[in-house]
Amino acid sequence: MIKLDPIDYQLWSIDKFSFSELLGKSFKETGFAIIENHRISEKIIRNADISSEAFFSLPQNIKQKYSDPEDGFQRGYSPVGTENAKNKKEADLKEFWHTGRKLLPSSKYNATMKQTPCVDEIKDFDQNISKLYEEFDELGNELLKAIALYLDLNEGWFQDKVNYGNSILRLLHYPPQVAPPLNGSVRAGAHEDINLITLLLGASESGLQVKHRSGNWIDINAKQGAVVVNVGDMLQRITSGVLPSTTHRVINPKPSRAMFPRYSKPFFLHLNNDTIIEPLKSCLKEGDIAEPAITAQEFLTQRLVEIGLKNR
Repeated sequence: MIKLDPIDYQLWSIDKFSFSELLGKSFKETGFAIIENHRISEKIIRNADISSEAFFSLPQNIKQKYSDPEDGFQRGYSPVGTENAKNKKEADLKEFWHTGRKLLPSSKYNATMKQTPCVDEIKDFDQNISKLYEEFDELGNELLKAIALYLDLNEGWFQDKVNYGNSILRLLHYPPQVAPPLNGSVRAGAHEDINLITLLLGASESGLQVKHRSGNWIDINAKQGAVVVNVGDMLQRITSGVLPSTTHRVINPKPSRAMFPRYSKPFFLHLNNDTIIEPLKSCLKEGDIAEPAITAQEFLTQRLVEIGLKNR
């Protein structure tokens, strides 16, 4: 039986190389890792959960006013049926909210990164979600240092490539399935993530599965409060496939759990929009996947079109 052994984040402060080795090996085997005993407090997580559930409980016409389809739903609200997995016509059975990075008015990245709209209807929503964003961003940057060490790079190799990254905190709501879903429709179709790495705080209901290289689907059932981390397509391209961006999905619930909603909070850690994504020479021999250089912004736009969030 294939399973993921959790990695204790406290090891990072004691023995960086041992931690990076465990993280890298887990990524190399499955594209996923489970991190326990991280530094994001339960209070910050709980406050974000309360705000998230309050937002999705708002009337549809209120939520809809925070929707921005012209920007590919990259900030604010996206209704059910907006997104589909790449090469899949059936839409996912989910709605979500996107919070992005706060930029100074003088930042050059304002040209390609919109500011997140403020939610007027829910007290402390913006504050609670922004705080979780900041905590995810900090933890993600530390994990990138560990990944750099695993790849025999300088610990800070990623830092000037992500310090203004177009990272997104997604609040996800999978509504109860009152009626059986249409054929082919699932909560989230089999897909790979676009970004460098994704950090996911445990969901309120089960359903997340990752496809192992053996072809078998593995259930990801992390302990309450643990962070599930996975490799995205950008990191796969940089490492020439040494660290794989693994297919994963969220399957429909069993009939006994169909009436329960599912909430989760993935953080998609992105490169700066003008960073060039190209393979590390040190990875080419082992990975043997040399894809052409492309900017992070160009790659993101290309993928948003493929998953139905943006028009060509």
